[in-house]
Amino acid sequence: MTILITWGLGYIGSHTAVVFANAWYDVVIVDNLSNTDIGVLEKINTLVPKPVTFYQCDLRDKIGLSKIFDVNKIDGVIHFAAFKAVGESCEKPFLYYDNNIGGGNCLYETMQTYGVRKVVFSSSCTVYNTVDNQPPYDESTSLKTINPYGSTKLIAEIILQDLSTHLGFQTIALRYFNPIGAHPSGVIGENPGGVPSNLLPYIYGVLLWTYEHLSVWWDDYPTPDGTCVRDYLHVMDLAEAHLKTYELLKMKDEWKSFDVINLGTGEWTSVMEMIQLTEKATWKKLPYKLCPKRAGDATSVYANPQKAHDVLWRKATRSVEDAIRDWWKFIQSQ
Repeated sequence: MTILITWGLGYIGSHTAVVFANAWYDVVIVDNLSNTDIGVLEKINTLVPKPVTFYQCDLRDKIGLSKIFDVNKIDGVIHFAAFKAVGESCEKPFLYYDNNIGGGNCLYETMQTYGVRKVVFSSSCTVYNTVDNQPPYDESTSLKTINPYGSTKLIAEIILQDLSTHLGFQTIALRYFNPIGAHPSGVIGENPGGVPSNLLPYIYGVLLWTYEHLSVWWDDYPTPDGTCVRDYLHVMDLAEAHLKTYELLKMKDEWKSFDVINLGTGEWTSVMEMIQLTEKATWKKLPYKLCPKRAGDATSVYANPQKAHDVLWRKATRSVEDAIRDWWKFIQSQ
């Protein structure tokens, strides 16, 4: 079986590529290198039994995509390719609409042309109506976005649902909560270009004196310590869930439908608690500064992961502490 992974040199994509390759899939990665570098490819290949195939291509390049499908017998797609910074999406919404929605549409059209209809879509918990609902959020929670990033994920889900209904696509959208951590080898992890939008990479920058302090978005949120709380999921648990999801699609070969599954732990950790856990794991003091709340941020977001337990026959096995330790190993290896 040959699996195509879009933005497979990115954070989640690279870990998922390793998981699929170690399950003896032929892995084809497409990445435009907008938020990663080619060096990740070599690192992936040190962790897998046979090299993955790589193409540098933007998903909005239909001709380039067609050439990739021409020379590879693709059986299914794991679709990650999306910009994902909440704050940036509020400042540059057109960039997010163009890449996240436009790139996906080009991909789906190419899939349809080549008769490839199995897709696992990287969605987000940002599609949930966090204003009118209280966590934990399950798959039946009402949907309403509060930032353009979340809107692009919700629109993509609607598009894929239409394609499943009218063109026979077999789609499962995985609604992530907050991925953190790194491969336990320390070889690959999260190391984004530019200023990080996620918490742990920014903490890494502060610990290595790239940034003077960590900005903690604080507005006396109604949480135990006044900072936002999130459901942090180890990236390896997340990557392994993609393999389980795709295997579910393979088992139901005649199944033509659309479904969604939460990927989270069902537990939450505050920003201040993350600081404390990081200081304990690294034996380093982390300077931080309280700042006004950020546009588009929800107060409290954590999952009800029961459906993943029931449908994928799995649950997260790694803790937040495990994720921080693995992440620190990755940072120290750089």
